[in-house]
Amino acid sequence: MMKRDIKQILMVIAYNFRTWKKNPRVFLSFAIAFVFCFLLSDKVVQFADKHNTSMQLIEPFIWTFDDSKSILLSSMILIFLFADMPFVTTATPFFLVRTSRKKWLIGQGLYILLATMLYMLFVMFITSLISMKNSFPGNIWSPTAVVLGYSKAGEVLAVPSSMKTMEMSTPYSCAATIFVLMLLYALVMVSLMLLCNLKYGQIGGVLAAFGFSIYGFLLDPQTIKMLLKLPDYESYIANVWVGWVSPLNHATFHTHNFGYDLLPQLWQSYLLCILLVLLCFFFSLQVIRTYSFVFTGTGGK
Repeated sequence: MMKRDIKQILMVIAYNFRTWKKNPRVFLSFAIAFVFCFLLSDKVVQFADKHNTSMQLIEPFIWTFDDSKSILLSSMILIFLFADMPFVTTATPFFLVRTSRKKWLIGQGLYILLATMLYMLFVMFITSLISMKNSFPGNIWSPTAVVLGYSKAGEVLAVPSSMKTMEMSTPYSCAATIFVLMLLYALVMVSLMLLCNLKYGQIGGVLAAFGFSIYGFLLDPQTIKMLLKLPDYESYIANVWVGWVSPLNHATFHTHNFGYDLLPQLWQSYLLCILLVLLCFFFSLQVIRTYSFVFTGTGGK
């Protein structure tokens, strides 16, 4: 029975991926992501060209997405990609007859996980591809990274390079950590979107995802410091508080505790995001029991 259940779940996942070739939203989402990655990473590439310095292959990804705003914007593209959740098509009645609502939703959840991973891998690949002509694969920080991290050049370019990032990791381990943090943050947002979509409809799901993103954007330490005009000590307290209550700050590499402050550690951010994803999916499994499927107008999918 377990083998049959797994096969049915895999059928749901495979069918969802097959619909990509007929879905212009998918191509448009990846095209927007390509342009987005180019615009964000191009300033680092131009800086390296101007100063005739090389870059490590994965560094453009690190400098681009070790920043909360970049993570936020890249994740919001997934709202457009998954706007039609829970992916009710003409094939849905077939799957519901052959399997249960629970297994159908598990298939949808695993599809969302794999599609989000594929999207994040695409973002990483494109960001690295842009600088490939002037980069090297070795797992050491480049001269460009040193200049950006140990001078004011990073601040001038608004590149989130920092000595903390370079002192605490190597390029590939840092990129892997940033990738996992981005993935978990995106999964939290999409899982919340799925839950609200099932509970309140597609508009409710999209609004929940936007609300989640706005919540993270507003809980920015620098914004709070500027609005409340906090002195340095109170700013530190605000930074710590925001670091714990904002999912977006949990997704940002350099806003973690590396041994000398009260910010969350990486494993705590991993655990929190995983728990939020599982919690949203648990409630989705409860809602799907009474979800009213509407199949009218799905003939084109």
